[in-house]
Order: sequence, then structure tokens, then C-alpha cells
Amino acid sequence: MIRNGSHAVEEEDKGESSSTSHSPEKRKRVIRVWCDGCYDMVHYGHSNQLRQAKAMGDYLVVGVHTDEEIAKHKGPPVFTQAERYKMIRAIKWVDEIVEGAPYVTTLETLDKYNCDFCVHGDDITLTVDGKDTYDEVKRMGRYRECKRTQGVSTTDLVGRMLLLTKSHHSNVDNAAYQLHTDNFGKGPKGHSPWTGVSQFLQTSQKIIQFASGKEPQPGDTIIYVAGAFDLFHIGHVDFLKTVHKQAEKPYVIVGLHFDQEVNRYKGKNYPIMNIHERTLSVLACRYVSEVVIGAPYAVGKDLLDHFKVDLVCHGKTEVFPDTDGTDPYAEPKKRGIFRILDSGNNLTSDDIVQRIIENRLQFEARNQKKEAKEMAVIEALKGRKEGEDPQLADRQRSVRVRQE
Repeated sequence: MIRNGSHAVEEEDKGESSSTSHSPEKRKRVIRVWCDGCYDMVHYGHSNQLRQAKAMGDYLVVGVHTDEEIAKHKGPPVFTQAERYKMIRAIKWVDEIVEGAPYVTTLETLDKYNCDFCVHGDDITLTVDGKDTYDEVKRMGRYRECKRTQGVSTTDLVGRMLLLTKSHHSNVDNAAYQLHTDNFGKGPKGHSPWTGVSQFLQTSQKIIQFASGKEPQPGDTIIYVAGAFDLFHIGHVDFLKTVHKQAEKPYVIVGLHFDQEVNRYKGKNYPIMNIHERTLSVLACRYVSEVVIGAPYAVGKDLLDHFKVDLVCHGKTEVFPDTDGTDPYAEPKKRGIFRILDSGNNLTSDDIVQRIIENRLQFEARNQKKEAKEMAVIEALKGRKEGEDPQLADRQRSVRVRQE
């Protein structure tokens, strides 16, 4: 059971007296932080970057690139810009988003949105001609770096969908999965440390960073929903937003089923994300107050009484019977607290997988191109360390990127 911080209202600083808190000279200046990106197939790695960025300041502004800009510099995205805008708005650390943000981050952009500095992960983002998109803000000292989340990348998730194996449920010590890490998106020059696949290791500290919430407060309506919430996507966001609107003071608890349970009723190689990854993805959503890891499939008396549940909700998707053939929602239906909700969005994890399968070659080419550019940069940086002329190294890198 993990309580999420999105439910809690920030308390005022009790260390300040009323007289000092109203003094303009003593009042703390709000630090505005800028992040930007494609945010295609948003996963907990993106959420963790935004969490770290928000911790560096007080107010987080996130710029999201258009489909056209992404296609120009990287290749066509999996999700539309409208879907990507909505996904970023749903992340609890985001205060404001800028639609159609420029692909190259400049001082002009930071000044336009009154941001003190921008934050990016410790990987590198390149334009179509191989230039660092953060070069200007780095040179002017308005750039901060956060740690990239190990064990997750869009490349890895796409590989899992295409492989149709279940090795990702527990570990990556599997021949088929290793073949994926060796070949998927591999450029002609070898592996880039930023595009490659690594293993995700869940820790209690990571869960605390994403959660650290509070108990339900008097007057809250406790709403329970359960499912796989695999490849946490815009369909899930719209559903949880609809759930959140069911009460004036909602306290939304999400029960996540274990991998084996999800595979029982979904089949194939589902879930694409394992239970640890799905936990972080759901915790990052602003409409969620608490997460139950490994929730029972049947929503029974013990669960309802333990959490003092007032309402149980389910979407319009099919409800699979329990292992004994019974209705998993029999108890809340008996109590008259069960509700079917229509969020107006019927997107499923199957739909996302289908998008990937239909555009497999295009996506693989996109990742190979991306990795080739990154490897060219690594070679140029290596040359600088070995005493090469930095201007010559830059020119050679640009030539290699254009050729590739």
C-alpha cells in the first residue's frame, strides 16, 4: 500500500511569522524551472525527470514539442501532440505546460516564460544535424542536469512489445531479451549509453520519492479502482480523471494486479511493464492518492472494509471472471457501491502495441538514426579528451551525422 503525495495540500512554512511572510523583502522568490521534450510514450523515466526538476525549484513549466518538430529531428512519434500534452498535464509535479515548444532550447524561450534555468537528464538531445539542443543555455550557465532513470526507455518498451516474450516480468537474463538489447535500435558504430537497454531495479527509496502521501481526511470519499494499468497511457489518464470527478473530495486508491494475474486474464506477453514499473507510473498521476501493490483480483469484503471504500469504479472495458468463474465485483455490487464509468476514451494497451507493430520498421530506423548521432558525439568528446582540435572534431562530427 503506497500513499501518493498528490492528495496532500502543501502546508505553509510554519517557521515564518505573519509579519515576515507579508514582507516583500523577506518573501522567498519563486524559482521557475523549465523542462522540455517529446514525451512520446510517457513512462516513469519521464516522470522521474520531472520530479527531479521540480525539486530544484518551486514552479515547473514543461514544454512539449509538436509532431512536426519531432518528425523533423527524430522521426514520427507514436502518440499525437494532443495526447502527449494531456499526458504531461496529468503528471503531478507539472505546474504548467507550453504546447508547441521549440525543439532547440534558447535563452529567449527561458526568458519568455520567466524561467531561471532549464533541466535535462544526463543524456544528450541532438537536432537533425547533430547539434546539442541545449548548447546555448549550457554556455550561459542556465542549465541544470538530473540523473537519467536506469532501466527504462522508449526503445526498451517497444522491444518488449515486438518480442512477445514474458522475460521482462521478472528479469532480463533471457536469450531472446538479450538479443533485443544487442540488436534493437543498434547503430552502425555500436551502442550509445543513452539509447541502450538496462535493467530496472526497484528500491524503497524510489517508491518513497514518488509517493510519501497522507491518510484520507475527514469528509473524503474513498474510491477504489483496480486493474493492470499497463503502459500507463492517455486512456488511463482520462479514466482516472473521470473517477476523480465522482466526488467533491475524492481519495482515489488504485489496486495493481501482480504480473502473473495480469497475464492470466490478458494473455500474450502482458503486462509489458512489470509490477514495479507500473507502480511508479500510476504514482506519478495527479488523480491518484494511493496505490495497492499486488491487489487481489476479486474486490471482496476484507478489502472494502479495510480501506473503508465508499465507491468502486470500473471502465467500460471487459471484466474478466475470477479463477473460480465468479464476478470479481460481486461484493461492491451487492453493497450498491459499484459504478461503470465512461471516460469517452476507449484507448487500450492493445491499441498502443498495434501502433508499434504497424510502424515497426519506421521506429527501428528512427532509433538507429538517433543512436548513430549519439555515437558520433561520443567519438567527438573522446577526441577532445585525447587532445584533438575541438573545432575540427565538431566539423567531423557534423559530416558524419549528415552522412548517416
